[in-house]
Order: sequence, then structure tokens, then C-alpha cells
Amino acid sequence: MSPHAANFTYQVLDTAFWGPVTATLDWCEANYQFSRYIAETANTFSNVITLAYAFYGIYLVQSARLPPRYLIGWTGFALVGLGSFIFHATLLYEAQLADELPMVYVASYCCAVLFDSKPGYDLSNPRTSGLFAFMIAFNALFTWAYAVYRNPVFHQVVFATIMLTNVFRTTYILKNSPYAQVIPAHDKQVITHLFSTGAATFILGFLIWNLDNIFCFNLTSWKHEFGWPGAFLLEGHSWWHILTATGTYLMLVGNTYLTLGLKDNFSKYKITSHYGLPALERADAAAAKAKVQ
Repeated sequence: MSPHAANFTYQVLDTAFWGPVTATLDWCEANYQFSRYIAETANTFSNVITLAYAFYGIYLVQSARLPPRYLIGWTGFALVGLGSFIFHATLLYEAQLADELPMVYVASYCCAVLFDSKPGYDLSNPRTSGLFAFMIAFNALFTWAYAVYRNPVFHQVVFATIMLTNVFRTTYILKNSPYAQVIPAHDKQVITHLFSTGAATFILGFLIWNLDNIFCFNLTSWKHEFGWPGAFLLEGHSWWHILTATGTYLMLVGNTYLTLGLKDNFSKYKITSHYGLPALERADAAAAKAKVQ
């Protein structure tokens, strides 16, 4: 639990709609400062960024008519944002699980997709069916273990391990695997840029989150000096939401492009830019748009 600055006086509403905090985590942002319905205002609404990225990713998948496995990944990303929104709005333990468990589920799902490099998208391949069976068993075991051992550090270590595995698997595919020689140089460069930028953005968010925990007392003092709404910019956990959502979006686009290319053909797909964001399209659709412009 983050150490709140006890010496500062907040105009906290006495009647919190959701009742007392039951989550095993709390953050530096003051609870119920502006509404009896929202425990942490900035930490709650910063998840709108996550939902926006996720819904845009779902739109890209549907527009490009990609296999259902990619729609599942982006939908899981949306569920993480929704779970985090509910968690920070209520600070209830049940809502905490709705935030934390999908994080592990989605990360492990993306990991399974990265390891499934054989042609075909169904489960008829023994390697594919084995990978997804292992993923389901792993998540079931983790859910049981986390229900018994309610230590958030345990969740954070498992989540970080899976994310690092995703990074190492991607690096292996691009540099050392048998596929490394057949991936076109331009596509390899694009994927490397997406993953490295996404990972760096994710790490920056993690750093700010930890600084928010360590320097909570100082940050709380500065918030009172600045006043609201400007003080919302000092909510470090909100920046974790924004930066990790951005990093996840970039890595998911890279994950989709890499695995599509391995299972199908890189020439059929293209990374373009929409609204300043990298987006994946079918090459024929991207070429048609370029002609119109």
C-alpha cells in the first residue's frame, strides 16, 4: 500500500458510496476527494486512454479482416482497461482482481501467440493446441495461487516475467531463429521499432509508478501547492496507465504484424499511420487508399 501523506488535510467526502477500501493496494492519489462515487479520480479516468487504444485496435482487426485470435487479444486489452477503471473507482478487492487477473491472462495469451509460429490459425496443429492448453492451465494455476497468496508483489513478478518472455521471444524470432533469415529487412526494422518503442514506454511508466510510491509525501505537498486540476498531472499512477497503454498498443501492433507475417506472408500486410499512430492494414487496402490520396 502506498504511504499517503497523513499530515495533509483533504476535503474527502464522508460517505463513500462503495464502502471501505478492501483492496490490498492503494495509491498516492487521495481517496474520494471529489466524488463519493469515484475513489481515485485521475487513476480512474486515465484508463479511458487504455480503452481508446483497445477499441481502435479492435477496429483495425475488423477492418483488415484478421483471424479471430487477434480480436481476442485486443478485446482482452479492453477488459484490462475496464477492470482498472472499476478498481480505481471503487478500491474493492473484487474490482482489484478484475484489473490484475486480465493483465496476466492477456500477457500470457500474447506470449502463446508469439510462440505459435507454425502455419494455420486453428487448433489442429499439435504445437498450437499444446501451447494454448498450457496457457489455460497456467492461468488457472495462477488464479488459484493468487487467491490463496494475496500478495500484489506476486502478481507483479508473474506479470513482469511474462512480459519479459514476450520481449525475449520477439528478439529471438527477429535475430536468432530460422525465421530471421526470411523476414524482409524492412519489416524486421518496423517490428523492432514497434517493440523497442513500446517496451521503452512501458518501462518509463513502471519507473514513474515507483517514483509515485516512493515520493508520495513530497508529491502530495506539491499537489496542494499547485491546486487542482493542475495537480492531476502529478498523479504518477495515472501516467503509468497512459504510458503502459501506449506501450501495450505498440507491442500488440508489432505482435500482430510479426505473427501474421510468419503464418501468412509479410507482403500481404502493411504498417501505416493513422492519427499519428501505427496501424496495420492489408497491403491491397493500403495501396488503394494511397491511390485515392
